[in-house]
Amino acid sequence: MADQEMESMMALEVKDGDRSIRFCEGKSFGANRSVAGELVFQTGMVGYPESITDPSYRGQILVITFPLVGNYGVPAREEKDAILQDLPAYFEASEIHIAGLVVATYCGEEFSHHLATSSLGTWLKEQNVPAICGVDTRALTKRIREKGSMLGRLLMQTGTQRITNGSATPNGISTPNGTATPSMTSSLTSLNAANGPFSVNGVNGVSEYLHKPKEVAVYEEIEWYDPNIRNLVADVSTPEPKLYSPSPSSALRHPSGRPVRVVCVDVGLKYNQLRCLINRGVEVQVVPWDYDFPQLAGKDYDGLFISNGPGDPAMMESTVKHIAAAMQEARTPIFGICLGHQLLARAAGADTVKMKFGNRGHNIPCTNMLSGKCYITSQNHGFAVDAGTLPTEWTELFVNANDQSNEGIRHINRPYFSVQFHPESTPGPRDTEFLFDVFIQTILRTMEDPQKMQQPVAFPGGDAAENAALKPKVNVKKVLVLGSGGLSIGQAGEFDYSGSQAIKALKEEGIYTILINPNIATIQTSKGLADKVYFLPVNAEFVRKVIKQEQPDAIYVTFGGQTALQVGIQLKDEFEALGVKVLGTPIDTIVTTEDRELFARSMESIGAPCAKSKSASNIDEALDAVEGIGYPVIIRAAYALGGLGSGFAENKQQLLDLCNKAFAVSPQVLIERSMKGWKEIEYEVVRDAQDNCITVCNMENFDPLGIHTGDSVVVAPSQTLSDEDYNMLRTTAVKVIRHLGVVGECNIQYALNPDSREYCIIEVNARLSRSSALASKATGYPLAFIAAKLGLNIPLNEIKNTVTKVTCACFEPSLDYVVVKIPRWDLKKFTRVSTLLGSSMKSVGEVMSIGRTFEEAIQKAIRSVDPSNLGFNDTTALMSIDIDTELQTPSDQRMFALANAMHNGYSVEKIWQMTRIDKWFLYKLKGLSDFGKQMREYGVDSISPSLMRKAKSMGFSDRQLALFWDSNEQHVRRTRIEAGIMPVVKQIDTVAAEFPAYTNYLYLTYNGAEHDVAFDDRGVMVLGSGVYRIGSSVEFDWCSVRAVRTLRDAGHKTVMVNYNPETVSTDYDEADRLYFENITLENVLDIYQLEHSSGVILSMGGQTPNNISLPLYRSNIRVLGTSPEMIDTAENRYKFSRMLDRLGVDQPQWKELTSTEEAKTFCKKVKYPVLVRPSYVLSGAAMNTVYSEHDLGNYLAQAVDVSKDHPVVITKYIENAKEIEMDAVARNGTMIGHFISEHVENAGIHSGDATLILPPQDLEADTIRKIEDATRKIGDALNVTGPYNIQFIAKDNEIKVIECNVRASRSFPFVSKVMGVDLIEMATKSMAGLPVREYPPVNLPSDYVAVKVPQFSFSRLSGADPVMGVEMASTGEVACFGRTKYEAYIKGLISTGFKLPRKNILLSVGSFKDKMEILPSVEKLHKLGYKIFATAGTADFLEEHGIPVQFLEALGTDQGQREEYSLTHALANNLIGLYINLPSSNKFRRPANYMSKGYRTRRMAVDYQTPLVTNVKNAKILIEAIARNYDFSISRVDYQDFTEITTTSAALPQPQASVTLSDLLQDSPFKGRDILSVKQISKDELHLLFTVAAEMRLGVERGGALDILKGRVLCLMFYEPSTRTSCSFDAAMKRLGGQTVVTSEAHSSTQKGESLEDTIRTLDQYGDGIVLRHPDADSVDIAAKAADRPIINAGNGSREHPTQAFLDLFTMREELGTVNGLTITFTGDLKYGRTVHSLCEVLRHYNVTIQLAAPAALALPSKIRESLKARGQLGAVSERLTPEMVARTDVLYCTRVQKERFEDLDEYENLKDEMVVSAKTLRDAKQNMIVMHPLPRNMELAKEVDDDPRAAYFRQMRYGMFVRMALLALVMAS
Repeated sequence: MADQEMESMMALEVKDGDRSIRFCEGKSFGANRSVAGELVFQTGMVGYPESITDPSYRGQILVITFPLVGNYGVPAREEKDAILQDLPAYFEASEIHIAGLVVATYCGEEFSHHLATSSLGTWLKEQNVPAICGVDTRALTKRIREKGSMLGRLLMQTGTQRITNGSATPNGISTPNGTATPSMTSSLTSLNAANGPFSVNGVNGVSEYLHKPKEVAVYEEIEWYDPNIRNLVADVSTPEPKLYSPSPSSALRHPSGRPVRVVCVDVGLKYNQLRCLINRGVEVQVVPWDYDFPQLAGKDYDGLFISNGPGDPAMMESTVKHIAAAMQEARTPIFGICLGHQLLARAAGADTVKMKFGNRGHNIPCTNMLSGKCYITSQNHGFAVDAGTLPTEWTELFVNANDQSNEGIRHINRPYFSVQFHPESTPGPRDTEFLFDVFIQTILRTMEDPQKMQQPVAFPGGDAAENAALKPKVNVKKVLVLGSGGLSIGQAGEFDYSGSQAIKALKEEGIYTILINPNIATIQTSKGLADKVYFLPVNAEFVRKVIKQEQPDAIYVTFGGQTALQVGIQLKDEFEALGVKVLGTPIDTIVTTEDRELFARSMESIGAPCAKSKSASNIDEALDAVEGIGYPVIIRAAYALGGLGSGFAENKQQLLDLCNKAFAVSPQVLIERSMKGWKEIEYEVVRDAQDNCITVCNMENFDPLGIHTGDSVVVAPSQTLSDEDYNMLRTTAVKVIRHLGVVGECNIQYALNPDSREYCIIEVNARLSRSSALASKATGYPLAFIAAKLGLNIPLNEIKNTVTKVTCACFEPSLDYVVVKIPRWDLKKFTRVSTLLGSSMKSVGEVMSIGRTFEEAIQKAIRSVDPSNLGFNDTTALMSIDIDTELQTPSDQRMFALANAMHNGYSVEKIWQMTRIDKWFLYKLKGLSDFGKQMREYGVDSISPSLMRKAKSMGFSDRQLALFWDSNEQHVRRTRIEAGIMPVVKQIDTVAAEFPAYTNYLYLTYNGAEHDVAFDDRGVMVLGSGVYRIGSSVEFDWCSVRAVRTLRDAGHKTVMVNYNPETVSTDYDEADRLYFENITLENVLDIYQLEHSSGVILSMGGQTPNNISLPLYRSNIRVLGTSPEMIDTAENRYKFSRMLDRLGVDQPQWKELTSTEEAKTFCKKVKYPVLVRPSYVLSGAAMNTVYSEHDLGNYLAQAVDVSKDHPVVITKYIENAKEIEMDAVARNGTMIGHFISEHVENAGIHSGDATLILPPQDLEADTIRKIEDATRKIGDALNVTGPYNIQFIAKDNEIKVIECNVRASRSFPFVSKVMGVDLIEMATKSMAGLPVREYPPVNLPSDYVAVKVPQFSFSRLSGADPVMGVEMASTGEVACFGRTKYEAYIKGLISTGFKLPRKNILLSVGSFKDKMEILPSVEKLHKLGYKIFATAGTADFLEEHGIPVQFLEALGTDQGQREEYSLTHALANNLIGLYINLPSSNKFRRPANYMSKGYRTRRMAVDYQTPLVTNVKNAKILIEAIARNYDFSISRVDYQDFTEITTTSAALPQPQASVTLSDLLQDSPFKGRDILSVKQISKDELHLLFTVAAEMRLGVERGGALDILKGRVLCLMFYEPSTRTSCSFDAAMKRLGGQTVVTSEAHSSTQKGESLEDTIRTLDQYGDGIVLRHPDADSVDIAAKAADRPIINAGNGSREHPTQAFLDLFTMREELGTVNGLTITFTGDLKYGRTVHSLCEVLRHYNVTIQLAAPAALALPSKIRESLKARGQLGAVSERLTPEMVARTDVLYCTRVQKERFEDLDEYENLKDEMVVSAKTLRDAKQNMIVMHPLPRNMELAKEVDDDPRAAYFRQMRYGMFVRMALLALVMAS
């Protein structure tokens, strides 16, 4: 293996002045030879076959900046062009012209394209062209950009040489495809400086090479070569004239009858120039470069064309002379391209200059000086015309919009012109190909009328001044922006981001902005963006009212998703009368794109292919339509977002089902041909009012067509499209957007047949879409910001690129990385939901990741979706159905299915047959799968650094590698860092390093060699929210952004870490540095170390950052705010429960139970109903409410295997209790701000689904006081600094705590905005130690209530039961304001899309209690004139109470049911305006196959869009609100004006006392006692000891020391060596304010024969207590008799060590929450281990199982063993530690085999290595177990275990100090 690797190595050297620099080493994949030439870079992302055959690159070594090359192989060389018979069909020349090729990664033989016949490498070898991969091309590009074009050489390896101990200089930089071998040439040191302090020796860590003899590569030496000194044109020009003729059908004729002929001077002609001329009907005579055409070509030619070519135009004097002669003769028009342009300029008398590094790429903007239009061009040149030297009759035609260099010239009165760029493209955009038409038209004109030779060329596009006057900048002062409302599936955070961007753009233009958006959780509705925010429904009625109130000049409807578009369409005929101009895309265009039929017709008119389709307005039309199209078809509802109401139909039955649902959503459906299996490609297109068009990003869906793009994995840029494919679709996109007249941004989706070039347009979104947010983040091009500016008619070329600050926004970003987006589904939150993916979107969020290889990016993305995903590897737990089914019918588990299939040996071919996922992607994934298998053969200590680096470069995380290597993450990390393998930080700069970037939009990669940035900010890191999912959404993004802004306002540098493309926090101008990276332990540690960060804020991003708080803290990261140990106290239910008991705060009774019998007993005791929560979930049944023993039995039987390993937690469920939300901020434990909001629904509905009211309307003052009191106590006990949230339940004025989150919660944005006090700002200031005002004043109007209403997305989730319960189901939230809670609630409800009932209301009420409760409300409805319908039981009940009601039969099965009694008929025909369905308490979650009538009718209501209410409290507040008949006029409470905020003063609440430390010490039962044995301590005393120890910990954390034992002295007398025990007592006494006297036997009078008693009596005179350690078992009893002061036993021989047992117990309790129910395994020396003996004794107080693993000679003494047995605590006993024992273990307690306890030393030598615990041992262990050891250790505990987060033995020592502090205080306090 190594030899092969060595064989194919290659070195890249550059010439810098006189120095030769070895830039790097990599792998050779081309011809096996060395080469020298000029190094140039090219930023195009497609088109390598065209580029490398371009003669302009002659003699140059080409660096391609896009890192993935070779993906689509190379087409057949033999295939000839259809018209130019003897020329190749797919290339620009018949040979490769570059001297050599340099790329970052090369795809090898695993290419994929229907035209490809071989790999790129094969072709390069055929043509004898060398190539190298494994180079950091970005670093190389930056070098060329800074130094200018340089000479380079590629050197082949000739052999190896053995060197010893560093005599060869290690140097250079390489990436994983290369290897870091030191080489034998001069070293390049400067590049290693960038790698910072963490690298051992550069990024690769070469230290390993310097200590042992090493084989290193030796390379061939060749001379430098500068191609510019020779005439390269002579090498590439045709040797003799050749004639090419067009096809007779299209040939143009001269008046004389001969063909129209163009003479083409070949100075390096690209074949596509020839194709462009021939296809336009002219005959072309190609002549050599030095051909004297004025003399030899005769007079029979009609036009002169000068081609492109290589080299310096100054060397081409003879050609210039000939051109000058032709110009003099003035007989024909002349057109020159590239080198031809430079030659024409020289012939005219101008000069040319060599550019610093030239322009080579496909995205270069050139402005036409006549029309002012800007075109995107393809370029490849190193010389330019110096416009300043043009003679007077010549003028500039095109100018480069970036660097202002000349791009084209024209003669002002003759038909001569030339351009520097390539209008024939190949590769690149075809936007300027019209110049060939201009040239041919000019020829025809001059043939007709020779006088035209006296006139300049006429160009299309009009006059710049006239164009500008036609579309002047829109002059508006006040603009209304429509937001998108609550987050729902299909319309989520991306609109928060795009709307925020639009507002930023408007503010930059000085425009007053008003926003309507009821989504209170977002940044968009915060101060700092819009000037005024209306929290009102985004619908036509309310928007009309706001327009009348505010009278804005203009409105934007394209930044609020489908919601805002619909309003625009509904009001389109009113805007003019209201005096409002619609900015951006005209509404008629939107209507065209939304109406499928109109759209199809519109596309047909420009010849853009659409899928075969027909629209239908009823079922019969639909059936007719299918006749003409044929199955399979796709059905789509018109005017619906995210594919709502759409699906695939294979037959008539499926068609009917789908149509019924679709017609409920929409008046029209579209039926079109299904192209399942085709590729799905998207382009983001931008157009301005001047008709400048660009495509910003193209994206390829990993999944073929058939899965909604929102549910697809998406890769940007496309990976498997050739230049021809890419630009064919790009050209169509530009044509379509121009035809539609879009101004701003739109998204176009295509289906592309993978086996041909057939394609069709699926749809166009003429608004900002989900993909636009993704594209903005993927490219760094802020689409929404630009689109908002374009709507004001500002042209693209006048807007600056915000990243580079020098280039303009009219360009197409070049990426030098790859981006992968993966959706996040949360389907397990719903019952009965279908998990299949299809044309209707189901995902609730998405992640994006960035890497320099596809493998790196996709693995990062998989990890981002869920913290439990390790990457692309087989996952047993996640496969619910068999692999084949999963591959054929994709669900949310598809990625794992692919991994499992590959792991099980499925071939790429087989998977492709089943999924139609492009083989290129499958090859890449297969590579990962195979590499993962290979990794399992290594261990963390046997892996070579080069293989480890390769693993990291393929995106494997440390955790993943730890799994392969049976190790732990920290150990892998340590090994990696010791090998010098750290990621490098790269910038996203939109231009592939061609220009410097001024923004810090960053990502980490292992495929690079140097950092793009320096690390001197020491910024504060804020961890973002991660992916949006149910339960953690945009509200945490709001918190993160507010935290960052607060820190920046205070002058702190900030670092944002997040990976969600839909958020404002991942906008590159929000923080000083943005790392678009995963929030995992590994990444956060890497970034923290690289940035030398000054601290991390974890509490703003929801649960994702909180989950890594403890490991971060234990890795010595400075966590700002509440200590992670305290967070753990709040999150561990045992610790939290004990804390509440101590504080005297009540909580519902709960217990963790390990058997069904225990569960039943507990439930009887607390009385039903109860809440059951399995800690291990089998069938997706999560929390549930259980109402009787029968239900409990059923529930436990079907959902959970209750056992010791899988306990359930049962909590008393308090019915009819009110739930109350408390959001607070504290500083050092003192509450400094808080707000209380109340839930409308009773407790039992998840707080995320609850309706919240603020300020609370129905809470008694006493309840509020109790809640404030409890919150204050909890904040103090947890020493909170920062935000925290507590949920309370209140019943009969008693309050109980149900949950406490020590972080920002979901309700923080709501309470902050409603009350006008930003709690996050206060929290951030207190965490960062900034001054903050306690309880800032609140100023609320008198009648002012806000209500937060949840937004559900049930209509998207087919099959899901739309009821609320203890699991959260809502995807978003809205909030509105009113004078009463009813007014605010009804506006909020309307904001979620709820329609108020007109006439008919249907009731179906389950329980009698609910019937009674809702009766008064129903009476009210009846009085208001609503017609009441009801199902059987409810109808009887209402009639008994005198309410007339029409009975409906719920879903009768018999056909004879009459329509007027059929509930199905009523729902299906939308006869019901509101359905109130109150299910009786769900007795337990029924088996999935049982479908109640209630469920079926609820689901029907959702499918047929009937408003549905399923909670009695919501029903009551809704009916009351309807009864009050609000007119919804706009009032002062509806908006917040961020231009003026006034404040008044606030009163501070007074704290209440809880039990204090001095109270606990006051009545100490330990006072003055000797502590000699664990036997003398009762369970209550232990409890007290631990309670005080926890207080000590808090005290030390707050102040470092407590003055409890000030003035006291403790004597320490140690007759045996001790580090921990003596130091720990010493530290404990000093931290308590006391002093110590320390004596050891060696320095005492014992040496002179003094007895123990005398020593003790002596010490008794000096101190207030004595700690004694002595080898004799009886020593402590002797001492206790001799002393008056207390004696504490610190170890008496092998008998006891009581304080060690106490600290061991305390450790278990703090780490795991409780000691009860644990399985504790003792291993090692159990015979002499006194710590084990004491611990076994004290464990008698607890319900534990004890396992013993020790060789017979070291077994636990039989006496202790017997007592364990008698107590029923003894579990497995073995002579060695078996994997089964480890798997059951919660605490693995290791002990040292103690040499000093052995009489026979041979026996010690035999036994000492028997019981080694290593990382491998822990492979089988639980995730949350711990390893303990009293220390010191020898060999029995491998060092690698130290890195495992489960290793608690050093933390054990710290806990020991707190326990000893507690003990000393309890024994010695006065």
